[in-house]
Amino acid sequence: MEQSMPESGQKTTQGHITESAPAAPATGGTPAARSVGLLVTLVLGGLTALPPLSMDMYLPALPEVTGALHAPAATVQLTLTACLAGMALGQLVVGPMSDKWGRRRPLLVGMVVYVLATAVCALAPTAELLIGFRLLQGLAGAAGIVIARAVVRDLYDGVEMARFFSTLMLISGVAPIIAPLIGGQILRITDWRGVFHVLTVIGILLTFVVWRFLGETLPPERRHEGGVGDALRTMRGLLADRVFTGYMLAGGLAFAALFAYISASPFVVQEIYGASPQTFSLLFGLNSIGLVAVGQINGKLLVGRVSLDKALGWGLGIILLAALALLLMTSGVFGEVGLVPVAAGLFVLMSAMGLAMPNTNAQALMRTPHAAGSASALLGTSSFLVGAVASPLVGIAGEHTAVPMAVVQLTCAVLSLACFLGLCRPWRSGKAATGV
Repeated sequence: MEQSMPESGQKTTQGHITESAPAAPATGGTPAARSVGLLVTLVLGGLTALPPLSMDMYLPALPEVTGALHAPAATVQLTLTACLAGMALGQLVVGPMSDKWGRRRPLLVGMVVYVLATAVCALAPTAELLIGFRLLQGLAGAAGIVIARAVVRDLYDGVEMARFFSTLMLISGVAPIIAPLIGGQILRITDWRGVFHVLTVIGILLTFVVWRFLGETLPPERRHEGGVGDALRTMRGLLADRVFTGYMLAGGLAFAALFAYISASPFVVQEIYGASPQTFSLLFGLNSIGLVAVGQINGKLLVGRVSLDKALGWGLGIILLAALALLLMTSGVFGEVGLVPVAAGLFVLMSAMGLAMPNTNAQALMRTPHAAGSASALLGTSSFLVGAVASPLVGIAGEHTAVPMAVVQLTCAVLSLACFLGLCRPWRSGKAATGV
């Protein structure tokens, strides 16, 4: 069945997005929302699931990698940092490329390189080589992250974009739920290298689906013809927008609090509290369910009834309170606490990300219809760079204390809320409660 897309100048046919009439920036969102097929939605969800797949399937294996490669925990955590830094830097390149050459070609090239780098990770004989190829894996995987966000901006605007980001969170949220579970089961039958073998297969399948079903969403009339200098000027102009920068920093710092949990939780749950890799995987999956559930509450119930700024403020406030509670528990203020209270605090922190992440993305991208790829790159790069800095800090005091994790989370939460209030100034926006 074929439906027209007057808002974006495109149409879908059996799940394909193809070019038709010259496109203009999406303004209403609703017609586009009706015309995007389920298959294309799943493809975009798969692309946004790439980071949690690359990170979370590997998490239960971190202690094993430490022993197998005879490297300290801080060095092994750099394999996470390298992948995260690669995803951050890669977005700065791929985002402007997609504004110039369209979304499809840069995405396919990035996916092919991702598959090759992941396959080589499985063969790495030392921690140093693993770190290097994880960096390359992240650089290539950045294409899926930044272009999926840009495609959404090509097709949506207003509250429809916020709703679609929440839908993507439902799809991509399955990845952190099942990824550590898969990783834990892989470790039952093979070693940590098997995790990368599975990731290679997933990358091959996703590359094929993108090639087969995801067409171009940015027609030539809306592309930028400039080179590197033009891209840098565009990004400088975006950063000069105080409100855009406020949403970018608020979202990036909130993501850093999340990544502090991702990086430290294998050691906190397994080494400090003595849980098995399978128990860790179950707890991680439960936290991911909380994030997905709150994301759906945001998209289905709050968007259109409550302003995005108000929902975002609630989310950042809850993250701050959860991080403070975790610091009090892990520092011994309440005496010796077991795994259950700490897991409850992490659950609340993770769940509140379902309010923070889709709304910061939507609010920032709504200001940048003229340069969605570059704006998406800046959003992703800021998040991944701050996360890469947070990752090694959580292990700075060794494997037997969770205090550094809680300190990093609380610091990031305070700074995130401060950027939102100080730069975005939501009380001065004058937006209607049912608007954006």
